[in-house]
Amino acid sequence: MTSPDDDTPAADGSQPATAYDWVGGDAAVRALVDRFYDLMDLEPGYAALRAAHPPDLSSARDKLYWFLSGWLGGPSHYIERFGHPRLRARHMPFSIGILERDQWLACMAQAMQELALDPVLQERLQKAFFQTADWMRNKGV
Repeated sequence: MTSPDDDTPAADGSQPATAYDWVGGDAAVRALVDRFYDLMDLEPGYAALRAAHPPDLSSARDKLYWFLSGWLGGPSHYIERFGHPRLRARHMPFSIGILERDQWLACMAQAMQELALDPVLQERLQKAFFQTADWMRNKGV
């Protein structure tokens, strides 16, 4: 599973300790996840992605927040609750193709942009998200 490297300085030249710090810490990770799921609910362009989720997104919101916190270099909330993420295995019951992957990536990119994350960080996260999202695909299209 690919995570963002922490050796590239922010656009202002400062060196964040982790991508978690660069994002803005706990409240910023929660805000990013909440915006991601709000957009999934609001934007017609994410309909296939939304259809892959249950009507109530509260559990998905918490799990993504817990996962991203640790993945970005912050607290390991997800691992403390569930153990190793085993992302691919946990997502196998869901049909994930290129459409779902691309909608997930676009939705996250929009959330990051709307929350005005550093453009350098956005680019690095998008690359890492792409590698992980592409690895999660379990159908050809």
